[in-house]
Amino acid sequence: MLYLFKLLFLLINIDQETVLNWFGIEDPISQEARQALINGSDLNLSNIEQSTNLSISTLNLLIQGLVNKLQDGLTIVDIENSLFFILFVRFIILAIRYNLKTSFYITCIGLFAGYLWYRHLLDIISTYSNVLIKIPLLQNFSQDAIQLESMSRQGLVNYSKLGENTHWYQPGQVIYAGILRAIINIDPETGQKYYIDPFSMIISKIQQSGNSNIITLYYQLYHKIIPKIYDVCSKFWAQLSGIAAYATITRIGKRYCPYLIRWHWTFLLIIMMVEQIFTTFINRANYFQTQVLIPQKEAYGNYINSSLEVQINLLNIIIGSIVLAHIGLLIFGLFHAIWGQYFYFPFFVENTELHIGPRPSNSIYSGGKTSWQDSIEKENTLGRRLPKIWYGWFGKGTKNEWQISSQLREFLNKIIKNFKKQFRR
Repeated sequence: MLYLFKLLFLLINIDQETVLNWFGIEDPISQEARQALINGSDLNLSNIEQSTNLSISTLNLLIQGLVNKLQDGLTIVDIENSLFFILFVRFIILAIRYNLKTSFYITCIGLFAGYLWYRHLLDIISTYSNVLIKIPLLQNFSQDAIQLESMSRQGLVNYSKLGENTHWYQPGQVIYAGILRAIINIDPETGQKYYIDPFSMIISKIQQSGNSNIITLYYQLYHKIIPKIYDVCSKFWAQLSGIAAYATITRIGKRYCPYLIRWHWTFLLIIMMVEQIFTTFINRANYFQTQVLIPQKEAYGNYINSSLEVQINLLNIIIGSIVLAHIGLLIFGLFHAIWGQYFYFPFFVENTELHIGPRPSNSIYSGGKTSWQDSIEKENTLGRRLPKIWYGWFGKGTKNEWQISSQLREFLNKIIKNFKKQFRR
């Protein structure tokens, strides 16, 4: 198996240009050639190397290119390129450490866990589409959000034409479209549609007898009742499908679902309960700023109202801070999931692990470390007034516990004691 991996590795030409092009960074050779063409100077192809081996300079070029991309603003494509690069590197490392089969399984587990975060990240970007333009680092996300919304609208158009646009990854629509094609016939000459199911054919015989009550009931059933029931069931399933999939995979299929997927999926569901508060607040704050404060400012004309300026700038800071922290947390969790790692976040992690239990340390498919689950750490946690936040890189733990300075600790203890005294009175 290892020889097969070595052969596969030799078939892939990984050089400096390959790595830089993967991240959308122009390599020096292409940059030199493009600059020569722009300046109109002669381009000597013999002096240009066809490929450059990986070296320290490649890492420097990669870091410099990524920094330039960050200055221009992140895009969803940049995140996707980084994720697949991490998956590829992790697959190679695991294949060398174990074998191809085990590496493939572990990589797929991380990919599935990361996909959960990625889909949720896209939903949040679409939710914040109106305010992302105010954050320089995330301005490109607003353009991606517009594209996502246009794709969603196109999906609705395709949904209205189920007979023409159905895909294998939408089994519900495929079945529904198949049923429609089976019971509806189109006259090639007139283009008129009529039903050919057994019930409709029986009704056509009754129609000849002139029984209008049954005909009226038939048309109400086919044109009002059945479409309404289908619409209600579709909306109900859209709301319930996520929970149903979670319960089926992580609860009923707990034995077959890896711990990494169950941990990240449960963590996502828990933070989604809290996210609604922040998304609603951001939408209201943005509405108040754009529909109330800014029109008032424009009404003053050249006169500068300092109070309005302060309110607008303050809302910009609040909105930018919350959105940046929110999306940053999702990207943080996304990269941890892709790497097959865990992270600690007070309150949410405890509730997550109350649902799914501790990580099985004897399984190589369970992912990285969770030092906060150790018995010693749990005992130390009981004696802390403030939760411990940092548990080392990739949850491996810290030898020297990070503590607040003694003066600050005493100050916080005094505040807590005074706060308790106020309630006792």
